[in-house]
Amino acid sequence: MPSNPESLPEAGTLTYLEAISLALQEEMAKDESVFLMGQDIAEYGGAFKVTRDFVGEFGKDRLVNTPISESGTIGMAVGAALLGRRPIVEMQFADFVSCGFNQLVNVAAKMHWRTGAAVPLVVRLPVGAGAGAGPFHSQSMEAWFLHTPGLKVVAPSSPADAYILLRAAVRDPNPVLYLEHKSLYRRLKGSVEIEKGTDSDALRCGVARVLRQGADAVVLTYGRPVHAAVEAAEMLAADGVSIAVVDLCTLMPLDESTMLEWVQRTGRVLIVHEAGLTGGFGAELAARVADSAFAYLDAPIRRLAFPDHPVPFHKTLEDGCLPSTETIATALVDLVGW
Repeated sequence: MPSNPESLPEAGTLTYLEAISLALQEEMAKDESVFLMGQDIAEYGGAFKVTRDFVGEFGKDRLVNTPISESGTIGMAVGAALLGRRPIVEMQFADFVSCGFNQLVNVAAKMHWRTGAAVPLVVRLPVGAGAGAGPFHSQSMEAWFLHTPGLKVVAPSSPADAYILLRAAVRDPNPVLYLEHKSLYRRLKGSVEIEKGTDSDALRCGVARVLRQGADAVVLTYGRPVHAAVEAAEMLAADGVSIAVVDLCTLMPLDESTMLEWVQRTGRVLIVHEAGLTGGFGAELAARVADSAFAYLDAPIRRLAFPDHPVPFHKTLEDGCLPSTETIATALVDLVGW
């Protein structure tokens, strides 16, 4: 029988992966219209074992193993959503969603605009580099989809947000892309407050988190770089440099008011993301800051991102391309000294 959400503990310390798994389990237990689709997600438990043991709890009717056809899988999921189901599609690696691009941007994203019908679809995308997996299994492709009206995009950086944002995504009436950073799966643990009811104000998209307050500059970031930004801010604090860190959490819809508030408070802003620099979401953030907070700026807007080339296979080369505590700290020192 499915787990009873009422019997769950008040809180727990979970890994990032466990928080995702728990959110899926709870939403499936709460709502029989929720079901999962993906390659080898049933008996095998998925590429990263997020759905380990689910098939024994929920049955194969609600864990649908799919062929290696991302376009077909997303197309079937859209159809199921239109018929009143709530499908959650797992991409083995986020990079493979490119094979289903048309179904997402031209079908799922536009269906509500065309017909007024709800499309409650979640696509889980294991994103990011850090494992030496090379250019086909390591991309961060949020910018591909942020240009498409009709898609929400979330990028949790902690187990607590992974849990909250996934439950919010499942309950959303229209498509949500859920960017889960695979390098955080088993390396990151944190406290997760278990939401027992069927509705909660805590389950919402579009709210940024201020992880550190500061007066000299603010870092705007999301996903795995959040942790390097916090470490850099703590390191600089020892030298008397006060850095705020804002975790955007949800990229679309964007919590622009929180972002601009901290730009205004500090007068200096560093934008950090793991995706490539050119055309990355950081460019959009910089444009919004320039449009709405230019009068408050005491220095140019700075961006730190992945270089404009594919992700290297070699681990040392890959690590040298990713934003790190040291590169973020160096960029902040330059920014504060401008």
